[in-house]
Amino acid sequence: MAKKSMIARDRQRTEIAAQFSAKRTALKAIINDRSASAEQIDEALQKIQKLPRDASPTRQQRRCRVSGRPHAVYRKFGLARMKLREAVMRGDVPGVVKASW
Repeated sequence: MAKKSMIARDRQRTEIAAQFSAKRTALKAIINDRSASAEQIDEALQKIQKLPRDASPTRQQRRCRVSGRPHAVYRKFGLARMKLREAVMRGDVPGVVKASW
C-alpha cells in the first residue's frame, strides 16, 4: 500500500494539471507556431516557465486503483501486478487466463 501522502500529492498534481491545461496548450501552440515571431515565442516560453511545475501532465504518476502502488501498473487494467494477479485468480478479469506450459 502506498503512503497516503504520496497518493494525495499525486491527486493534487492531477488537479493542478487540469487547472492549467488550457493555458499550457495555448502557450504550446504559440511556441510551435512557425509563423510566430521570435519575440512572441520568447514571451510564451517565459510564461510557460512561470507556471507551476506540477502543471505539467508528465509529472503525474500512474497508480494502481486498488493499492496506490506507483510501479508495475498495467495501463489496460489500471492495477499493479500483484493486484492484477489476485483479480485474475478470483476470475474478476474477463479474457485473462493463467499461463501454463
